[in-house]
Amino acid sequence: MQVQVETYLDEGGVEKLRRFRLDGRMFEVTDNIDQWHGPVYRYAKVGGNDGGVYILRFDEARSEWELIMYRHAQKDATHCAAADRN
Repeated sequence: MQVQVETYLDEGGVEKLRRFRLDGRMFEVTDNIDQWHGPVYRYAKVGGNDGGVYILRFDEARSEWELIMYRHAQKDATHCAAADRN
């Protein structure tokens, strides 16, 4: 699932997520929990203003963000976007 992302540079010059649009809805990032890099991807684990936790992946070759994982705070259930594609 593609996502539109707005970023900013923190005090150390590291790019962080500020907000993202998913399925027509805008989410503010309340917590940049973690970031890591793969061979051709960059990942960000963030908390949203809806209480959910999201893992977003940036495909460097295509310059596109996509949703990889979502966990709803109230239900404590995990939803994997990759499973929807199968």
